[in-house]
Amino acid sequence: MSIETDEELAKLHASRQQKGSGGWWSQPKTVWAVAFATMVSFMGIGLVDPILPAIASDMDATEAQTELLFTSYLLITAIAMFFTSWVSGRIGAKNTLLLGLGIIVIFSLLSGFSPTVNALVGFRAVWGLGNALFISTALSTIVSEARNPDGAIILYEAALGVGMALGPLVGGLLGSIGWQFPFFGTAVLMAVSFVAIVTMLKSGSVQKKHTSPLASIKALGRPQLLSFGLVAIFYNMAFFVILAVSPFPLGFGALGIGFTFCGWGIALAVMSVFGAPALTRQFHRTTVLAGGLIALLAVMVAAIFLVENVVALVVLIVISGFVLGIMNTVLTEASMESTDLPRPVASAAYSGVRFLGGSVAPPIASALGHSFVWSASYVYGAAATVVALILFFSLWHFVKAANKGPHVDHQEMELDEAEALIGDAD
Repeated sequence: MSIETDEELAKLHASRQQKGSGGWWSQPKTVWAVAFATMVSFMGIGLVDPILPAIASDMDATEAQTELLFTSYLLITAIAMFFTSWVSGRIGAKNTLLLGLGIIVIFSLLSGFSPTVNALVGFRAVWGLGNALFISTALSTIVSEARNPDGAIILYEAALGVGMALGPLVGGLLGSIGWQFPFFGTAVLMAVSFVAIVTMLKSGSVQKKHTSPLASIKALGRPQLLSFGLVAIFYNMAFFVILAVSPFPLGFGALGIGFTFCGWGIALAVMSVFGAPALTRQFHRTTVLAGGLIALLAVMVAAIFLVENVVALVVLIVISGFVLGIMNTVLTEASMESTDLPRPVASAAYSGVRFLGGSVAPPIASALGHSFVWSASYVYGAAATVVALILFFSLWHFVKAANKGPHVDHQEMELDEAEALIGDAD
């Protein structure tokens, strides 16, 4: 190899090291703009938590009916996720983000003006469409635009965690005025996010990549991605039993529920940003995931027996936040890195499957709790976790692909490709 070739490879390697230097927080302003909007988007999930009892009371609805606010939102989000990579490929990432944000602004406003619980459920469903367009595109945009790609997923999960923490708090504070006000607050924050994306993200910064409308569905033909998706379905059932059902047995008002789940969300964010990376530096991803699922099962089993002890239930909810924060980050990393699929396609496929579990759990678990005792809701969550564990170990041949150290491998592959190209040119 010529001296010039050695110098070019050295420069390429040095530029990659410089690009990846710094921590996960060392990102351009465009990434922070998308991360802020992501945070607000995830606030919309936990936002309704503190106001569920108030909605049930004011609209003369049952617990199961109010849980449809989660189901309609998450089900439409899940279905639409499978097609977001195609939409993004056709109109570009920036336009897809703005379209999603615009839908959220409009239908969060309409949710605040809902005259009936059925209308509110319907508005939340369309809100879920906007959420799908935004969330999956946001993940791929953050990864594509990141100065430090290794920390991009951590940043995304941090935004998720902070959004999950602030959502219940904002919902509790504004919900103490009236159940309509959290929806109005979300509309305002999403409008701010819309302006931030318009001004900070360049239209051509993330190139259009034309993909098939069925690309994300076909992506599930990859056994590695499908395996993580199946585990995520049942894991998210347990996740949303904690998030969506727990406000009822707690028996608190909007503020009490808001502060409880704010603590849960803070734990989620802390472990997403600091706990998960620390653990994956010491252990294989599969080891961390197995331990996380076992810990989640332990929390669920404890909740079955301690559901009537309010203090114990609050403690268990916060503890679950630590476990779920680790699981969210590592599951996302594992699913995104286990195949060589384009990130928008992998993100849309995994996210779509991920939210299916969340859409199923709230009405079933709340109906069980209302019909029998609230312990039954956590029995459902524990059973879902057991299924996730069985699937995880049954599909071990595929999930172990997450242990290959993809970040290093990809960098070495790119250097090898560059060397080959330079060699061809010589």
